[in-house]
Amino acid sequence: MARLFEPLLIGDLRLDNRIVIAPMCQYSASNGTAGDWHMIHLGHLALSGAGLMILEATAILPEGRISPQDLGLYSGENENALAKILTAVRAHSPIAVALQLSHAGRKASSRAPWEGGTSDPPGRAAGLEDGSAFASSSCGRRRRSVSSRSGRTRPCSKRVC
Repeated sequence: MARLFEPLLIGDLRLDNRIVIAPMCQYSASNGTAGDWHMIHLGHLALSGAGLMILEATAILPEGRISPQDLGLYSGENENALAKILTAVRAHSPIAVALQLSHAGRKASSRAPWEGGTSDPPGRAAGLEDGSAFASSSCGRRRRSVSSRSGRTRPCSKRVC
């Protein structure tokens, strides 16, 4: 039997199999907020039978988005939209879900690939001038994300916070 279909333990996370859906930028969010496209797309993937689904790059600051259409986790509206989608996924699928937190750094605020992908920065990307802004935002978003989705809070790494 192929090991691909065997369970896998990563720390305290048990996956039913070793199939992982990699994060894919969808360029479909509005002001960082997930919408109907995300509900259908992620819902469909959640029913695939994979062991783990990793959500697309999700910016911790609006200025740190790769493009203006990227997901974000920097506002209550962003959080509520993702919570709605994750609630639906969890109601219909046992798939484990992870989130790729991101900050695009100096390459932030690029246009979508089909719009040329050129940089369109609104000034220097937030968090680059002062590393503490990035660290505190990253930690705050991670705590917010983990606690609101799973009902439990994991401590943030001391290397980041």
